Amino acid sequence: MLRGRDSTEIVSALSRCRSAFIGVGVMSGLVNVLYLTGSFFMLEVYDRVIPSRSVPTLVGLMALALVLYAFQGLLEMIRSRILARVGAALDEALSARVFDLVVRAPLKGATPGDGLLPLRDLDALRGFLSGAGPGAFFDLPWMPIYLVICFLFHPLIGVAAIVGALVLALVTYVTDRSTRTPAQAATGHGLRRNGLAEAGRRNAEVLAALGMQGRVGARWASANRDYMEAQQRVSDVAGGFGAGSKVFRMALQSGVLALGAWLVINNMATAGIIIASSILVSRALAPAELAIANWKGFVQARQAWGRLSELLARIPAVSQPHALPAPTRSLAVEGVSVAPPGAPRLVVQDLSFALQAGQGLGVIGPSASGKSSLVRALVGVWPPVRGKVRLDGAALDQWSSADLGPHIGFLPQEVELFAGTIAENISRFEVSPDPEHVIAAARAAGVHELILRLSEGYDTRIGEGGAGLSAGQRQRVGLARALYREPFLVILDEPNANLDNEGENALTQAILGVRQRGGICVVVAHRPSALAAVDLVLMMADGRAQAFGPKDEVFKRVLRPAPAPVAAEPQAPMPRAMGFGSGPGGSQASGQASGLASGLGSGQGGPGGGPMGGPAQPPAGLQESA
Repeated sequence: MLRGRDSTEIVSALSRCRSAFIGVGVMSGLVNVLYLTGSFFMLEVYDRVIPSRSVPTLVGLMALALVLYAFQGLLEMIRSRILARVGAALDEALSARVFDLVVRAPLKGATPGDGLLPLRDLDALRGFLSGAGPGAFFDLPWMPIYLVICFLFHPLIGVAAIVGALVLALVTYVTDRSTRTPAQAATGHGLRRNGLAEAGRRNAEVLAALGMQGRVGARWASANRDYMEAQQRVSDVAGGFGAGSKVFRMALQSGVLALGAWLVINNMATAGIIIASSILVSRALAPAELAIANWKGFVQARQAWGRLSELLARIPAVSQPHALPAPTRSLAVEGVSVAPPGAPRLVVQDLSFALQAGQGLGVIGPSASGKSSLVRALVGVWPPVRGKVRLDGAALDQWSSADLGPHIGFLPQEVELFAGTIAENISRFEVSPDPEHVIAAARAAGVHELILRLSEGYDTRIGEGGAGLSAGQRQRVGLARALYREPFLVILDEPNANLDNEGENALTQAILGVRQRGGICVVVAHRPSALAAVDLVLMMADGRAQAFGPKDEVFKRVLRPAPAPVAAEPQAPMPRAMGFGSGPGGSQASGQASGLASGLGSGQGGPGGGPMGGPAQPPAGLQESA
């Protein structure tokens, strides 16, 4: 089971149970010695009680046998309970780490088809340790002792027992070789099946609305059929060899019984040898038979060990860095290049800029220009391939997630809320949160009145993913969560995608509130209304910065008026509202700013790039095209 890619963490967790394993080994030895009770009881009955016809001897032997059987049962019960607690101890030692793997694996590009596979692997290890399999393996080393006693009865009985042991060893080897490939195939099909089921659960509304449930269901049924066929092959092979080994052991027991009778007939053994040797040979081969019967669980546990070991090695535990003071001054992006986890392609290349406390940055650009990838780097979700993101001069990798999180406010494109109350979601599931901070965050997001109109206010329970709330409500609650406890850096990715006019006004006030209290706000937007409260703009295209600076200046560089229509051409096209000029990046991003005309440059951000300022006028290009 401990193959070449053993995980130090798993071995370390099991090593803490070393004393328990030693105790199980000692008890296994005692149990196997006590298993001789039946053989020697029959030997004494046939060789002493029956010839002497002594009832007191029979009663004494019976009483002694009952006492030994009671001790045997007690020791087996204690052994099984110890193994069950070893499995529980392994789960306790690794469960938090495995949950960490489940959460961090998608950020490292290491997500299997079934995102919960590490938890299932831990369950498989715990289940194997708590089952009958380990007991069988602890009993195997005692087989030679039984074989030696068989030789003491008679050499021919010993030879028969050795032949039986060799046959069962061969069956065990063939079982392992025959079940390995179908077991691996079953695991792969199971991952695909569980992945399709999870995707269907997440997209239930789309499946129902577009009539796709039947087709996706057919794909799942195909994956499930492949999984069941592979599982059936494993069960058939393991069950077939298990049944064969059981029949062989029964036949061997009868053969040894006949051999003992032949020895008695030829005066080479006593009558008690007939029964005692039969029971002893059966007991000698029982551990091997039990191991074969539990081989399927052993193979699954071995595969789970290998997968979990590999994932633990790929995603090591995060060390706790030295605590740093709360950031209050600046955000610096220094030559940052970003690639999606597990992908070699750079989606953000050599990006550099700096923001000071009180500034707001709007990030614009066409789809797939790298905006959301930049956002993930700014919050530390995707570590840069090159370069550094710094808060007050400290790179993000100098912070732990738990220490950095309170200083970051993040609203992703797809707002994910968790099952619980509104207050719990806003407070980021903080233990015993201060209600004043929760309400302050809701007021800053302009969602306080909306929450009060819900059935139970802040105590209203929502389902997984925010079930029970509209998309706009989820986005505004997510904004409140981002603003909880006034983080220094607030990053909003498409924050107005699902907002109405009231929500957009609240969003503008929230951005202004962050800047007024000395925070930094970064807003990624396609709709111009989200940029009303920022003073700086970064234009991106193809993963690179095309322009960066004060909002009005950037708009003047990247936007230009359309040429006036020619009067002599009656069929001339209608004038465009705007287009890209020849400023930096203009030739690369021509035509990519469509839809930004209305409202760009208006609002309350300062035109000169300062922290705050009065309302700005629309860019000159927009005035001319008007």
